Amino acid sequence: MKNKISGLVSGIIAVFFLAVLALVVIDSANKSRYDLPDYGSIPHFQFIERSGIPYGKTEMEGKINIVNFFFTSCKGPCPYMNSQVAKLYRKYATSQDVQFVSISVDPQRDSLSILQNYATDFGVTDNRWLFLRGPMDEVEILSEKGFMLGGELPDLHSTKLILVDSAGHIRGYYNSYNENSLELLTIRVRELLKKM
Repeated sequence: MKNKISGLVSGIIAVFFLAVLALVVIDSANKSRYDLPDYGSIPHFQFIERSGIPYGKTEMEGKINIVNFFFTSCKGPCPYMNSQVAKLYRKYATSQDVQFVSISVDPQRDSLSILQNYATDFGVTDNRWLFLRGPMDEVEILSEKGFMLGGELPDLHSTKLILVDSAGHIRGYYNSYNENSLELLTIRVRELLKKM
């Protein structure tokens, strides 16, 4: 009888420790699932927003940013890519901590007034979605060396959406043509919002 009780107690203790170990492993797996990569800090830059106000890295800090490169006369991927950004813009309509930064890769044609009209066409009614233009050589350097994107500008620019955290670090690249990738982007934004 004593041996049975001793065996039962040992079994209960073993099950308890296994359950605790399983919880630790599951918790660790969940945490690593949400660990965001860090691709480094974006460099300092300052362009002009469609409103005529200077805007750059300094103004991005303190907010979660979703960045993309585009041009208004693009007949290829830009309209679809920016329609996806517009969905996200509406999704985060109540959050002042998430903003969108679209940078023109054709500043020669994309004047501030053209950018303003483009923003209006996408239903932008506030300053949570910013449209920037800067000197072409600086845009190329920012795209290639700052955001590590390939492609010949303007026509062969990237269609990735880039997640930049509130400290100005690139935390991920997301395919604007892939629903699973966009869903992952929203998960990553949610995780960054929890850390703010």
